[in-house]
Amino acid sequence: MLNYVLKRVLSTIPTLFIIITIAFFMIRMAPGGPFDSERPVPAEIAENLDRVYHLNDPLPVQYAHYVWNLLHGDFGPSFKYQDYTVTELISLGFPVSLKLGFLAMFLALLIGLVLGSIAALRQNSWADYTVMSFAMTGITVPNFVMAPILALVFGVFLGWLPVAGWGELKHFVLPVIALSLPQIATVARMTRASLIETLHSPFIRTAKAKGMPTHIILLRHASKSTLLPIISWLGPAFAAIITGSVVIEQIFGLPGIGRYFVQGALNRDYTLVMGVVVFYAVLIIVMNLVVDLLYKVLDPRVRYDA
Repeated sequence: MLNYVLKRVLSTIPTLFIIITIAFFMIRMAPGGPFDSERPVPAEIAENLDRVYHLNDPLPVQYAHYVWNLLHGDFGPSFKYQDYTVTELISLGFPVSLKLGFLAMFLALLIGLVLGSIAALRQNSWADYTVMSFAMTGITVPNFVMAPILALVFGVFLGWLPVAGWGELKHFVLPVIALSLPQIATVARMTRASLIETLHSPFIRTAKAKGMPTHIILLRHASKSTLLPIISWLGPAFAAIITGSVVIEQIFGLPGIGRYFVQGALNRDYTLVMGVVVFYAVLIIVMNLVVDLLYKVLDPRVRYDA
């Protein structure tokens, strides 16, 4: 397994290099600059700023300078957040995004697995149709539409929950629900399809023929096979749910990394945008690797030394 992990880690180097290259030149192609504002800056000050941040160098030179600093673990200073480096901003915002994403994923797995199991065990019944209708609604309605609706209903009209802020438990409720709804729908659909297929497998029919209770069959025999496709989805989904919190953090005013990313893109804060992109890329790669290793736990037939 160690050789497999080393090969996967080495194979991510070209992927990260391509992501860094594309993101670097795309953000530099955007019109405007980090020091453009409504109030014009004197030419001498603008020249000094460009020289300090190497913005007056040719673009290939800027790229080589950025990659060299990145190899030394330096994301560079933020152009807009004075006295802050990009690393410090990520360390401030990521715990908020991680907490929000973890709670949303936990809620999605908890509710999605239950709903999907009910739909599979009651196939072609009213319960099945109800769950699948809910799932289709959750998939088709994006969270940037659902979040304002939740804030308007439960925050403005009813006044039950706050629509902005962070810190207390009540501040988690609306953002977590809005972020988890599409994932609940996806987990429910995947669980239903996987469990139906598993329940028609020969080893399940053998267990039923031996007179095993239904709950034992589900928990001991059917659960692992049912969870395999969900586990394969879990890695990129967890990374996606954290990156997808960009809009949620903006709507509910959360001090997460997604909010820094949006503000950095609007302000042409090149180093901040690049730092978040690289950080998210590494996060997705790590989560995919963890999921591949979890396959071995759920399915002993999986071999990494082949």
